[in-house]
Amino acid sequence: MDSAAPDFQPRTFSIKLWPPSDSTRLMLVERMTKNLSTESIFSRKYGLLGKEEAHENAKRIEDMCFASADEHFKTEPDGDGSSAVQLYAKETSKLMLEVLKKGPKTTAEPEAPVVDTPVEVADTVFDISGGKRAFIEAEEAKELLSPLTKPGNSYKRICFSNRSFGIGAANVAGPILESIKTQLTEVDLSDFVAGRPEDEALDVMRIFSKALAGSVLRYLNISDNALGEKGVRAFTELLKSQGDLEELYVMNDGISEEAAKALSELIPSTEKLKVLHFHNNMTGDEGAMSIAEMVKRSPNLESFRCSATRIGSDGGVALAEALGTCTGLKKLDIRDNLFGVEAGVALSKTLPKLHDLVELYLSDLNLENEGTLAITDVLKQSAPQLEILEMAGNEITAEAAKGLAECLIAMQSLKKLTLAENELKDSGAVTVAQSLQEGHPDLKELDVSTNMFQRSGARCFAQAITNKPGFVLLNINANFIPDEGIDEVKEILKGGKNSLDVLGPLDENDPEGDPEDDDEEEDGEEDDADNGDGGIGSKLQDLKVEEDDD
Repeated sequence: MDSAAPDFQPRTFSIKLWPPSDSTRLMLVERMTKNLSTESIFSRKYGLLGKEEAHENAKRIEDMCFASADEHFKTEPDGDGSSAVQLYAKETSKLMLEVLKKGPKTTAEPEAPVVDTPVEVADTVFDISGGKRAFIEAEEAKELLSPLTKPGNSYKRICFSNRSFGIGAANVAGPILESIKTQLTEVDLSDFVAGRPEDEALDVMRIFSKALAGSVLRYLNISDNALGEKGVRAFTELLKSQGDLEELYVMNDGISEEAAKALSELIPSTEKLKVLHFHNNMTGDEGAMSIAEMVKRSPNLESFRCSATRIGSDGGVALAEALGTCTGLKKLDIRDNLFGVEAGVALSKTLPKLHDLVELYLSDLNLENEGTLAITDVLKQSAPQLEILEMAGNEITAEAAKGLAECLIAMQSLKKLTLAENELKDSGAVTVAQSLQEGHPDLKELDVSTNMFQRSGARCFAQAITNKPGFVLLNINANFIPDEGIDEVKEILKGGKNSLDVLGPLDENDPEGDPEDDDEEEDGEEDDADNGDGGIGSKLQDLKVEEDDD
């Protein structure tokens, strides 16, 4: 008698890439430490970090990027977490580059004293950000913040950045801040909960928020705290009480669509706002709509930064239109987004309204020729006073060179021009260079690296700047300039008012290169082999620092 065979089902396996294990996170920190403290093109240019400083920065970067990626995974779950891993790696690479560009502290800052003491300037500024990054607990907080408890003190500006407050320290700081909040005008709480578990960090934010609620601040910095929507709402009491803010900084904070919406909802008025900075967030198109609403309510904006925020065409159009209300804008930085041609054209309709514009950063926006020409066509009429123009990485070719040159001729106040990572080639390079040869007495920096030009382009750029007495840097690196072309450039510079010192490095120049053979390197996808951590270890194995932001 046959018995029923067991109903065996094939076993299925699911590889979960997020969250990474503690060992993987430690592995990434060690790898970043090595990258930050190893000789490279960056260290030769900006200086080499010591291992201790590199490790501190690596730990800070990993904490921030993990928090941002984890928030992304929670708000946009995709099953295995691969998108969170990609975000984790991309943001880590970007922040490493920022650290490398700053260079070692020892090259610009004196060694911090062994005893950490707050900086007091004319009894109005209280700053504990100096020295090494460290956790602060209750006992240390009592001693460190004691100057704020002295009767009759006149502190108006406080900076708690670079120190990580736990619950105990926050409970000490809360009553102290509440006792002096009516005299405060500037508060810097950037990077003040690094390395804390999420629940503790949120509680710390709530304590500080409650303590400072009702203060009348002109300056508030809550950057580098991996806020996300939860973090923004943890600051509810403080944000809702601020009607007189003139400067608001929310950078490197994991500001997603939901977080941007919360921020826009919680700040009651931005009519007095002059500075609004949102660099390096995960805002996206929908989040950009909320930021655009804040911009519309900020007619007195003078400096707006919304760079590296993953905003695409729709969000770019919304922002461009909103900026039309900010007629006193002096600095606009929207680099490293996915605007595309449509948003570029929308921006061209707004720029004529910005008569006071002095600095304009439009690199890496996918403008292409059409978007570029739409913008340069209006700039030559509306912004002759522009001092800084950056349009790197926009796929600008020789076809747009004439329109670009006409714009540059009108901008006689230019101090810095960046057109790197485009495709001008020799014909476009010559046209642009000739537009700079006459006039432009204040031009200091010109970056036309990675533009596929050869001998003619290099020679013309050298001729364009050689008689400008205050010029300091010509970057023609990463082109296809033959050796005889380099020699010509050097002779031209020797014969002018500048020395060879103005010529930037040429380590990436390819004398044998051919601009007609420009096959881009393709980024192969990593193997998803399981390294004991769902494959995430292999995905992070070849983490590199890539210079994708000027």
